Formats: sequence, structure tokens, C-alpha cells
Amino acid sequence: MSVQSGKDLLLKVDLDGVGNFATMAGLRATRLTFNSGSIDVTSLESAGGWRELLGGGVKSAAIQGSGVFRDAASDARARTMFFDGAVPVFRIIIPDFGTVEGPFQITSLEYAGSHDGEATYEIALASAGAVSFTAL
Repeated sequence: MSVQSGKDLLLKVDLDGVGNFATMAGLRATRLTFNSGSIDVTSLESAGGWRELLGGGVKSAAIQGSGVFRDAASDARARTMFFDGAVPVFRIIIPDFGTVEGPFQITSLEYAGSHDGEATYEIALASAGAVSFTAL
């Protein structure tokens, strides 16, 4: 696998619930994190006092991004999803690796700016159901 440009990691959202995906505009940085909780089943009888874990903990995924809004439509779409508590399907494209897809909810939406720069935003999403991975 060759080195990839960070700008090739894309975050897309299903606009109409039937698979019409559009890129979240203006993202400059994106991060995708997978988590899996563990279930500790350690007891006094555990070999050598070592911790024992049982598989099957809660799995989750989180997405974080930051950038600049490119147009009023993408700004309005993100703001509406946040205030409505919507849980649309998002697709994350990881170049030369695969695609992650599933329902996510926007859990944080931040706006910032300085007097001599562009207005920026940060967005955070949390998985709200089963997430799939399709290798390329």
C-alpha cells in the first residue's frame, strides 16, 4: 500500500435515505475511530491473577472532522441533522483500504472564526447502529 493523501479520506451522507450520497463539504481533516468494549470476567480463580476478558463487548465507531463550510446548503444540512437528532447513513471512504458505512448521529457541531480568517467548523459523529466495512 502506498502513502495516501489525507484529503482522499471522504465523509459522505445519504441525502434522501435511498443511497444518494453527497460529500460533507469543506472538510480539511477527518478521523475515524473504532472501539470495542471488553467484559472483565477476572476472578480469584484466574490463572496467575491475570485479567480475563470475555469477547462480545459493545462496539462503536466515531468520526471527527474539521474544516470550512463551502456553501450554505452543506451548512444547513449539518445544522438540521444536529438539531433534528437525525441518524442518517454516512459513508466513509478510506483510499486503498475500504468503505465504512452505517447510521451515525452528529453529537457535536462547533463553529469558530477569527477577525482575519475564514469561519471554521468541527463536527463529531457517533455510530447509532451496526456499521459495516467493505474492503477494496
